[in-house]
Amino acid sequence: MGDADLVFQSYGRACNNPSFFEEFYSNFMSKSPDIRAMFVNTNMEAQRGLLRGGVLWLIMHARGMSDAKIRALGESHSKKNMNINPMFYGFWLDALLETLKVYDPEFTPELELCWRSTLRPSIEMIQDMYDK
Repeated sequence: MGDADLVFQSYGRACNNPSFFEEFYSNFMSKSPDIRAMFVNTNMEAQRGLLRGGVLWLIMHARGMSDAKIRALGESHSKKNMNINPMFYGFWLDALLETLKVYDPEFTPELELCWRSTLRPSIEMIQDMYDK
């Protein structure tokens, strides 16, 4: 089984618990006051739904899905739209992995490496679109 398949299964185990997404945002916002500030006027219930789909898009892209949805994320998060600083994606990934450690009972250090290598290409694509 490939890394992207292991990550897909891990995500399924973790996101089965609705608290997963709440804890993710708690972890993510604790990384920086600037990140917290981005979510001040955000409908967090809707945001958690977007996160659920967004993570799945990153995983599916690694499993061979077209990059169209990743490019759409990159466009929406670019400087001219939501202006999400590319440095925040490292915090985002760290928060995701911290949350997975709690919610995926099969999480291991090896699986963490799979997650990082699986999501890296999509995250880099989104970051590279910041100034476009």
